[in-house]
Amino acid sequence: MDAELLRVLKVTLLTVGLAQICGAQAGFTASVFTLTSKSVTMRWSRLTVASSFKITATPKNLHTQPVFAQFSGNTVIGSVSSLSPNTWYTMRVEAMDNTGNVLSSAEKDALTAPDIPDITQTYSKRSDSITVEFRNVSGATSYILRAENDAGFFSETVVQNSPGTVQNLSSYTDYKLSVMSVNSGGRSQPSYLVSAKTVVLGPELHSVSPSNDTIEVSWVPVDHAVLYTLCIIMVGSNDILKFNTSQTNMTFNNLQSGATYSIKATAWDASGIPGDDVTIYQITRPPTPVGVQVFLDPMRLMGNGLAVTWQLVKGADLYYAWSSTGQNCSAATELMCIISPVICSQKHLVNVTAENKAGPSNPSDSQALVTYPCSPESVNMTEHAVENCSVTWTPVAWADYYLTYIKRDDGAEILCNTTSTTCYFSCPCSSNFLISVFANNQNGPSPPGLTLNYTTVPCCPESVSLALISVDTLEITWSAVKGAELYETRAETGTGTVHCSDTMPLCVLSDLTCNSLYSVVIRPCSEISGCNYSCSAHTQETAPCMPEVLSLTQVNSSSIHVLWSAANRYANYTAVATGNAGTLSCRSSNTSCDITSLPCGATYQVSVYATNAMGRSLPSYSVALETGPCCPASLNVEQVTQAMSRVTWSSSVGAQSFIASLTSSRGQARCHTMDMHCLMGCITCGTNYSVSLEAISSTGHKSECSYYGFSSSACCPANVRLYRTVNSTLRIYWRASGQHYNYSADIYGSRNNYTCSPALGYNFCNISDIQCGDLYTVVVAPVTSSGPKVAFCPKRLYSVSCSGTSVGLVLYRGKRSAAKQSSL
Repeated sequence: MDAELLRVLKVTLLTVGLAQICGAQAGFTASVFTLTSKSVTMRWSRLTVASSFKITATPKNLHTQPVFAQFSGNTVIGSVSSLSPNTWYTMRVEAMDNTGNVLSSAEKDALTAPDIPDITQTYSKRSDSITVEFRNVSGATSYILRAENDAGFFSETVVQNSPGTVQNLSSYTDYKLSVMSVNSGGRSQPSYLVSAKTVVLGPELHSVSPSNDTIEVSWVPVDHAVLYTLCIIMVGSNDILKFNTSQTNMTFNNLQSGATYSIKATAWDASGIPGDDVTIYQITRPPTPVGVQVFLDPMRLMGNGLAVTWQLVKGADLYYAWSSTGQNCSAATELMCIISPVICSQKHLVNVTAENKAGPSNPSDSQALVTYPCSPESVNMTEHAVENCSVTWTPVAWADYYLTYIKRDDGAEILCNTTSTTCYFSCPCSSNFLISVFANNQNGPSPPGLTLNYTTVPCCPESVSLALISVDTLEITWSAVKGAELYETRAETGTGTVHCSDTMPLCVLSDLTCNSLYSVVIRPCSEISGCNYSCSAHTQETAPCMPEVLSLTQVNSSSIHVLWSAANRYANYTAVATGNAGTLSCRSSNTSCDITSLPCGATYQVSVYATNAMGRSLPSYSVALETGPCCPASLNVEQVTQAMSRVTWSSSVGAQSFIASLTSSRGQARCHTMDMHCLMGCITCGTNYSVSLEAISSTGHKSECSYYGFSSSACCPANVRLYRTVNSTLRIYWRASGQHYNYSADIYGSRNNYTCSPALGYNFCNISDIQCGDLYTVVVAPVTSSGPKVAFCPKRLYSVSCSGTSVGLVLYRGKRSAAKQSSL
């Protein structure tokens, strides 16, 4: 039983181990991490079941023993050393368990780097580089020069073989250098370090040639330099001069003019080691030009210029000719140039300089020349008076005399020869002149100047006609004038001026001041010569001024007084009233008149105009006139109640509203209406009234109308009472109104009516045999002298009861209105 269990356990462990080995073989990898001439470093993937790793390096082409190294299970990188340089090796990495069994493996081929080269020599000939000489090694395809210093500088330079140069270094600086060999496998270890120092910089030369036999050279001091060597030689020569100096400048004298020199400079450090060589080229200035000549072409074939010639000098690139006027010209290969344009009437002092890159030579001796006169300037023509003109101009330097050519548009020519600057001649109006002035001296005439084109002022117009075409407008005509492009018309009075400008011989001046005398002048003008201010004036008076209506005053119902103002010296005036009833007028030489025969209820527009020998003014602004409305032909007053009357009247022309008035010593009643009737209350009974009516137009004009008087009705009695007496008799009592009237008392029942009229002066009456048991209305009214009684006295209501067959109680039931009374 125990033996069987052990067999099963071994089979199980073997199965697990094989599974782990297969899994490891499938996922294990290795690669070359780095290599040198004598070592290879491998890198592999982690394998958790491995307890150690073994690296074996087997040469492929050499019959030597393999080299191996072993590492713990936690390691993923390891190296094999003591290899041969420039040799191919098969690098095998094996993962093993704790019993030494290989779980997995991986192989890579690797070529070791070439052998380490040796530096044989280093030196610096330039301030920014060091050259390294070394021993070439077998199998190297290139080399790497490494330079470094204590300041942290580091660089690597690839070269193909020895010697090699490290560039871009700092001047006069210590460096440590090494070399490495390189093949396709990698690079070897660096060689032993060798120290070297760069040389000092070469001086930065600046050169000038201050004169034609001198060159000055200067430079900025070079760090760590204690001495400078300069060599100079003329290009094309074998003579070389050498100078040593500790200064930073040097001057070379007694050199050839216009020659190019090569200058070489070197700086030395304190150890006597030379630095960079620096070479520059400098040319000396050219010699002074000779044989200078200056002339002015008399025929001016070379244009308006001054010709300057000279002889060729050595080393010149360019020649300049300078004039004392500030002008110059230049030439490169030609031996002549033209100073242009020539400034007339001036003396020129001309010298020539030769120039190259070093600068100009000394100027030649000056040559003098005087030019011909300039053309006269500021040529002007002046008209002093009619047909009297002059031409003037400014003086010209170097001029001996002047010729003036004057040509008129009709073909006439005038020549004026003078040593002054003025020429006088005759010049008709409306004429054109072409004027040229020339200055002359021993060198000939001046160039043609500007030709003055002058046109004299146009002649004054003829056949002038002035006519008023309206109250403030004047039309002026005249005959056309030769040369006139514009006519300026001015009309002046003591208070102002009116202008008119037109191209036609016609002008209309409007908005003139009325009743004024104008002085009218017509001035013909041209754009070139201006206007003729010598023309005589013409006079014209304007029409009278428009009056202004000041007031309209009603004289009576048919007349008005018209008052106006006007600023006319001599004028007659007409006042006109125009309306729906026709036209009326009045005339006066003063400032007022009366318009008569005006009808009532009419409207007019009243204006005034003035007339004199010059014509008629504009009418004044109209003033509205309205006559009072016509009074109605008839008016009637009718009393409606004791305190109210109705007034009616006929139509009225021009009236829009009415005020009717009833006036007495006891008071007044009025009504204001647009109708032809109105009701007026507060009428006092038994009173005589005067009747009047005001007819009012829409604008407020009134007409007072009076009519016959009106008397109101007698006053109704007060305190009317009905009471029972004896024998079925009823007594009616009242209090009289204060005037002596006859009264009538009426009793109205449902079955019987009763009336009693007492004698004058009584204030009661009796009615017998009254039927009891009825409701009665009692009215007491005065009776007028003409017979009818007043119909609007108040009515009182009483009930009469029976006491057996006789009259019983009489009770007051109240009043009835006049309207209810009329219905009974």
